[in-house]
Amino acid sequence: MTTSEIRQKFLEFFKEKDHAIIPSAPVVPEHDPTVLFTTAGMHPLVPYLLGTPHPQGKRLADAQKCIRTTDIEEVGDDTHLTFFEMLGNWSLGDYFKKESIAWSWEFLTSKQWLGIDPHKLYVTVYEGDGVVPKDEESIELWIEQYKSVGIETKEGDRILALGREHNWWEQGGVATGPAGPDTEIFYYVGTDKDPKFSEDNDDFVEIWNNVFMAYQRQADGSYTELTNKNVDTGMGLERTSFILQGLSNVYDTDMLSQIKSAVHNYAEEVREPTFVATHPDSNERAERIITDHTRAVTFMAADGVVPSNKDQGYVMRRLARRAIREALVIGIQHDLFARIVPRVVALYEDEYPELGMNQVQIMEVLKREENAFRQTLARGLKEFEKLLSNKKELDGHTAFTLYDTYGFPKELSLEEAKRINLAVSELFEAEFDQQLEAQRNRSRSATAGQFKGGLADDSEIATRYHTATHLMYKALRNVLGDHVMQRGSNITAERMRFDFSHGEKMTPEQIKQVEDMVNEQISKDLPVTFTEMNKDKAFEAGALGAFGEKYPDTVKVYTVGDPEGDYYSKEICGGPHVSKTSEIGKFKIIKEESSSAGVRRIKAVIE
Repeated sequence: MTTSEIRQKFLEFFKEKDHAIIPSAPVVPEHDPTVLFTTAGMHPLVPYLLGTPHPQGKRLADAQKCIRTTDIEEVGDDTHLTFFEMLGNWSLGDYFKKESIAWSWEFLTSKQWLGIDPHKLYVTVYEGDGVVPKDEESIELWIEQYKSVGIETKEGDRILALGREHNWWEQGGVATGPAGPDTEIFYYVGTDKDPKFSEDNDDFVEIWNNVFMAYQRQADGSYTELTNKNVDTGMGLERTSFILQGLSNVYDTDMLSQIKSAVHNYAEEVREPTFVATHPDSNERAERIITDHTRAVTFMAADGVVPSNKDQGYVMRRLARRAIREALVIGIQHDLFARIVPRVVALYEDEYPELGMNQVQIMEVLKREENAFRQTLARGLKEFEKLLSNKKELDGHTAFTLYDTYGFPKELSLEEAKRINLAVSELFEAEFDQQLEAQRNRSRSATAGQFKGGLADDSEIATRYHTATHLMYKALRNVLGDHVMQRGSNITAERMRFDFSHGEKMTPEQIKQVEDMVNEQISKDLPVTFTEMNKDKAFEAGALGAFGEKYPDTVKVYTVGDPEGDYYSKEICGGPHVSKTSEIGKFKIIKEESSSAGVRRIKAVIE
């Protein structure tokens, strides 16, 4: 079963269960400043998990493109990826544990759907503590599912009850919010006939997680039951693919293997005859890293992210440069992205058309980054010669300095040492790894808050900022022209950031015009209202949409002003809004700058 077939079957299954199929949101969450990227399918559904009615109803399902970089150092092994697709289904105050567990089991084991051998499946549930009781209901429901196929089991056998670190979900970094137990489904990839189930055994691979948002966490640490309980599930598409395709790793699956083959073939084609290959395992790992990172930065670029030294751009730059470094390990010294990105686009554009629509922009962004970094690597080679000119051996400390300061890969240092017949210190690996681990610890400490999952900031100030972006978007089109299109936005409690298509720097007069126009609408105390309508009719009515966004058939259209008469702006959006423009406050643009070729960026505050 191909990856595309698995994705399609999942959506078909839940459509038969009366779920509305909604499109994937961009990889950058518009309304959630607590994370840099969409790390799970729940992020785009934040307002609806908090109680806002969804225009498509109470049952939803989708395939969501996600980015996670907390395990970046693990990429290259059998299962870790930075970009992945998450299949998910949701109940917004509708069905709960019974239906969710039964449907997960049916989809996984039924011959009509995935047809997985139920003997290969194991589950974990929440063991309870002194605050929230044990999830006995899920245990009984799982026992019933196993019994339905003739498998007798009990807790401690195929069903493990684990603590909060494994089977509890709640919003990170805030005092109150929805919370609840989860149940995770594992597939056994080992060869033992009667394996002992353990969450620490790598032969048990997690493929599905069902979160039951049953509680509201209070400020004092206690929990009360929610009246409307939600279900939030996620199944990793790539992991499910390698299991169903009978493989040992995600990189040999039908989609990723084609990217990896393109990398391998390009290396064979362009590397110099004098190239000395490293250990085959190193080459395999390099090809895997290039495969994952190139796919990730392609999707980032399609959604408007550009390499930089901050936020999403920093992560994108790190992935792009890591791919370029690894390319040198296998002999690719130029045009990596020019060769591999088109393969990624061709494989995924049917499901994610924004890749094909924005291929020219994607290529420009990544080609520019690659050219700049290759110059950095050239400087690294010069520094290699300087640092080692009077040394009798290459030690790990010197290699790490080259890596950390100049982006010079360890493998390349070893190759250069071999080329000039320079000995390598016996302590090389230990010295290098010691400094690398120290750097990782510093990095984790510095960025710990950036990768916490959680619900969006729906605070009053964020709501005011969000509505202000609508006013500014329209003002920019009024002042600069209709070619202006939104290319991304980010909102925190301190400021708003807005990227838009425009080919030249705004003049001070234009900036003031936009600022004055926004404040004029604020002073008019215009009503902000919404209506739900067909997507095509919304565009016909003049509603604007966000760059990189795919919309469901039914959308919310927010109007500033009289929706039936003289209105200021009309935009498709699902985020939080004020009820009147006067609630926003005074709007001020503090910076206008270039974001990337043909894209400008405005930063603004509300005073």
